[in-house]
Amino acid sequence: MEDLTQTARECFSADQYAIKTTGVKIEKVSPGYCLCSLAIDERHLNNNGDVMGGALFTLADYAFGTAANIGGQPTVTLSCTINFMRATRGPVVYAEAKKQKVGRNVSFFEVDITEPDGKLIAVMQASGFVPAKKDSKGGA
Repeated sequence: MEDLTQTARECFSADQYAIKTTGVKIEKVSPGYCLCSLAIDERHLNNNGDVMGGALFTLADYAFGTAANIGGQPTVTLSCTINFMRATRGPVVYAEAKKQKVGRNVSFFEVDITEPDGKLIAVMQASGFVPAKKDSKGGA
């Protein structure tokens, strides 16, 4: 499979929230696939000392967006559903996005969020919209 990791890092390097504010790192990218990591620190913790669900959602959403957009058609999110299965405190968590199906205008991905030992923390199902290409006159 074609390694698109460096291409993805360059393409998404200006992402203010996921990369700069949250600290998400792109680890590996190929067509329809992305692995991202997040090193946990105190900014990611909730009142109970566990990683906040919003930080995990950001990690999963970023992995989905990268997998859907690098090596394929530009895609925007239609819907994301996340199921949290257990709490975590880190020190690192991973999101692995895998393409399930890409149709003419809609794509489907599943994102597993895990600890380094592979324990499943959460699963996201995401769908994306692939806008129709415009012809030279601006129509679809």
